[in-house]
Amino acid sequence: MKKILLTKEKLTLIISTLFLGVAVGLSSLLLSLFLDLIERLFLNFKESAAVPAALGVSGIHRLLSVVVGGMIAAIIWWIIRTKVRPPVTIANGLKGKEMPFYQTIIHVATQIFYVGTGGSIGRELAPREIGAMIAQHWNRLLKRWHLAELSTADQRLLIAAAAGAGFAGIYIAPITGMLFCVEILLKKIDLRTISVSLTMSVIAMLMGSLVKGFGPYYQVPTTNFPLLILPFVLVAAPLCGIIGAYFRKSFKWAEARQTKDRQILWQLPLAAALTGAISIFFPQIMGNGRALAQLAFDTTGTKLVAVLLFGALAKAIVTVITIRTGAAGGTLTPSISLGAAIGVLSGLLFINIVPQLSLAQCALIGACSLLATTQQAPLMALFMIIEISHLSYSAFLPLGLSVILAVMVSQLFLKKQ
Repeated sequence: MKKILLTKEKLTLIISTLFLGVAVGLSSLLLSLFLDLIERLFLNFKESAAVPAALGVSGIHRLLSVVVGGMIAAIIWWIIRTKVRPPVTIANGLKGKEMPFYQTIIHVATQIFYVGTGGSIGRELAPREIGAMIAQHWNRLLKRWHLAELSTADQRLLIAAAAGAGFAGIYIAPITGMLFCVEILLKKIDLRTISVSLTMSVIAMLMGSLVKGFGPYYQVPTTNFPLLILPFVLVAAPLCGIIGAYFRKSFKWAEARQTKDRQILWQLPLAAALTGAISIFFPQIMGNGRALAQLAFDTTGTKLVAVLLFGALAKAIVTVITIRTGAAGGTLTPSISLGAAIGVLSGLLFINIVPQLSLAQCALIGACSLLATTQQAPLMALFMIIEISHLSYSAFLPLGLSVILAVMVSQLFLKKQ
C-alpha cells in the first residue's frame, strides 16, 4: 500500500485552502450585505428572486438613484485610476503583478455600489477580484513569515481558486466557482487544481449562505426538461452562438477602449442618465440583468414579445456603453439576461409546433447558450445555470448540447478576435 507523504509544502497548501475559503467567503458575505444596504438606501427595496427590480419606487426615483450613483462612482474611479494607484486585474495578478490592498477594496466596493444604485453591469467581478487579492497577499505573508514557500504554480492556483471562490460565495454556486478557476483562469484540469478550488469554493459558499441562504437565484416554474426540447436546442443554440459572439466582441471592444482619464467624470454619469431614463418605463434595465432574466423566465405568452425584444437590445447596448464610459464590472449576468430574452422570443415561434414546451425552459436554453458563448467556457456556463436555478438532472442533456453547439458556432465568428 502506497504511503501518502504530507510534506510541509502540502500541509501549507491545505491550510491555505481552508483559510482562504473562510476569508474569501467572508468577503463575499460582506459584499452581499453592502449591496443590500445600497439598494435599500438608494432604491428602497430588498432584492430577491421574487422581487429582482425596484418596482416600488417612481421612475424619477430610479433615474435619480442611478445618476447620483454614476456621478459618485465616476469620481472614485477617476481618483484611484489617475491620482493614486490603478487597480490590477486578476489576469495580471496571476502573472505576479501586485494587487494593491486598499485600492482593490475601494475599486471592488465601487463596483457593488454602482450596481446597487442601478448601474447596468454585472457585479460578479467584484468578489472575484477581492478573492484574488486576498490570496495574493496571503502568499506574500507566507513568504514574509518564512513558512514553507509554495511553488509559483501553487501560488497561482490559490489566487485563481480564491477568485472562483469569491463567485461561489456570492451566487452560492461552488461547482461554478471551481470551473471558473480551472476552465477560464488556469485552463488546467487535474486532481490538484480541482481539489483546491472546489474545497475553497464550498467553504466560501457556506460562508455566503449565512446571508443569502440556499434558495435559487432565479425562480423557474419547472425544473424538469422533456426530450421534446432537443429540436428547439438545435435551432436556438446556434442563434445564441452568433448573437453571443457579437456581444462578446462588443464588450471586449468597450474594455479595450474604456475611459480611464478625467473624461469619465462626464461620460459615466451620461451613461447612468441613459440607464435611468430607460428605467423610468422599464425598471428591468437596472442592475446586473437579474430582473430582465427573471422577466423572461416568468413569461407565459405573447404579451411581452415587444418588451423582451426591447429589453434585450437595451440591456446589451447600455451595458456596453457603461463599460466603455469607465465602469468596472462583469458580463456574466448581463449575458444570461440577454440569452434568456432571446430564448423566449425563439420559443414563442417553436411552441406553435410543440405546444408542450415551457417558455421558461426555452429561456434557460438561451441563457446557457449565450453565457457559454460570451465567456467561451461551456462547462462553467452549464453548471452555473443548473446551480443558480436549482435545475434537475434532466437539464444536463439539453443544456449540455446547447453549450456545445453555441460555442462551436461562435468560433466561426470569433476567429479574427
